[in-house]
Amino acid sequence: MTLQQFLLILRARWTVALLVFVLTVATTVTVSLLLPKQYTASAAVVVDVKSPDPVSGLMLQGMMAPGYMATQVDIINSDRVAQAVVKNLRMDTSPAIQAQWQEATQGKGQLRDWLANLLQKNLDVKPSRESNVISINYTGADPEFAAAVANAFAQAYMDVNLDLRVAPARQFAAFFDEQTKAARGKLEAAQQALSDYQQANGITSADERMDFETAKLNETSSQLTGVQALTTDSSSKRQTAKADTIAEVMQSPLINGLKADIARLEAKLNESSGNLGKNHPQIQRTEAELATLKAQLDAETRKITASIDTTYQVGKQREAQLQGALAAQKARVLQLNKQRDELNVLRRDIESAQRAFEIVSQRASQTNIESQTNQTNIAVLNPASPPPTPSKPRVLINVLASVFLGTLLGVGLALTLEILNRRVRSTEDLVEALELPVLGAISSASGMFKRTAIGVSA
Repeated sequence: MTLQQFLLILRARWTVALLVFVLTVATTVTVSLLLPKQYTASAAVVVDVKSPDPVSGLMLQGMMAPGYMATQVDIINSDRVAQAVVKNLRMDTSPAIQAQWQEATQGKGQLRDWLANLLQKNLDVKPSRESNVISINYTGADPEFAAAVANAFAQAYMDVNLDLRVAPARQFAAFFDEQTKAARGKLEAAQQALSDYQQANGITSADERMDFETAKLNETSSQLTGVQALTTDSSSKRQTAKADTIAEVMQSPLINGLKADIARLEAKLNESSGNLGKNHPQIQRTEAELATLKAQLDAETRKITASIDTTYQVGKQREAQLQGALAAQKARVLQLNKQRDELNVLRRDIESAQRAFEIVSQRASQTNIESQTNQTNIAVLNPASPPPTPSKPRVLINVLASVFLGTLLGVGLALTLEILNRRVRSTEDLVEALELPVLGAISSASGMFKRTAIGVSA
């Protein structure tokens, strides 16, 4: 269809198109004027996604996620927020509303759910594209009621958002309280085990006792070494064939004096025996004196060797005693080492239990504070106020839309009627209908008659 054909069809059926256009516009205007007025109240809330958590001081990564604002919009549109609005406005306590619910549902379901569903139908939540502001719009027949519902949705959204943040913290707080009690029980059990072990073994300070016993072991070992050296020396002296070569004998002043006296008497005896003879009383007296000195020398030598033997016997006994004491001291030190190892294990158990208790206790305190917080990252930017002018119906927009729609309907109806009852209105229509070439065309004679009449009158 060419533009000329389209214009010819419109010229031929302009009355139908005009009638449809007028009816559409008139109907739209009438309906728009008869529709009840609707008022839209808007409340704006701002969501802070950059400030750290006021309790933990940490930046919550979830707030920086791309879908965070979409999640907040879904929360506002949720049944939970709508039910909170119903509860806050006490709509379910109104007798008139209860009567409407009974009439609409015959008492089926819950009144609060029914009201929440009605409120959600007139709710429009729009997040800002370039900021963290969310607009909460509610449309109603009463401007005061619309503003009250919009503000109630904003407050309910903040309350639900806070509860969504606090509820997990409450669960964690209860969990960590139980873990704290368990950790405290383990710590007390470890401390009691250490105390019982110290009391059972009489340990006051393992380190000091260990130092004392180790020093005592070293001292006993030193004494044993000294006694063994003396015993070995005494044993060597006992085994010496010549007693007069023993150091104690050679160093004894008495023995040396006796030896000197014996040597002097022997020299005197040798000198006198040549002059006086063996039977001389002086010689006999000198020999008797010499024999006495030699007997005394032997007696003194035997005393020294006997003392060496006694020293050896005493040294062997002392050595045996020290060896026994050393073995007992070693056993005691080994026992102390074992006790200290046990104490170290018990102390490590206490330290481990203490660290676990401190960590769990700190986490429990933090979650307890988080569970009691009443702060949220949402604030009301602009509270809703009763709108002075209605938002619906929009008469001007509806009229403009009806003009466009009426034009389309009129033109469409004209074309439909033309298709149903096709007419030849131009040479193109004739060519399409007969499928024959056009040899010539005769224009309308009405114009020619008019020109002739004008010429005669002239």
